Amino acid sequence: MEFKMKEVGFTTDLEYGELHVAGDEAHGFRPFQLMVSSIAVCSGGVLRTILKKKRIAIDDITIQANVERNEAKANRIEKIHLHYVITGNDLPEEKIAQSIELARKNCPMVQSVINSIEVEETFELNQ
Repeated sequence: MEFKMKEVGFTTDLEYGELHVAGDEAHGFRPFQLMVSSIAVCSGGVLRTILKKKRIAIDDITIQANVERNEAKANRIEKIHLHYVITGNDLPEEKIAQSIELARKNCPMVQSVINSIEVEETFELNQ
């Protein structure tokens, strides 16, 4: 990946398209937004794959991500709380909980930050 400076922030060309990153969200995605998005979407994608392999049919997954940052330490991300809202029929709560734990262990993004950012997962079922 190569990032080129622009007046405010940086840009890069990726397979899907051009990505603009800047500290000011009027000029691009903020770096912390991309980090949280990477962790949430990676986790959700791994969870979706696990549920499919377990033959647990779902209709939808929505992930709500709440972030705690520490202003005293360069505004770093200290905690990300991922709350999954999983929609489907006759969803087995215990198997969903086990699947979320397995997704955590197999998500490369969560594992990349495991010793520096606390990642907490909760879920609710819409049946």
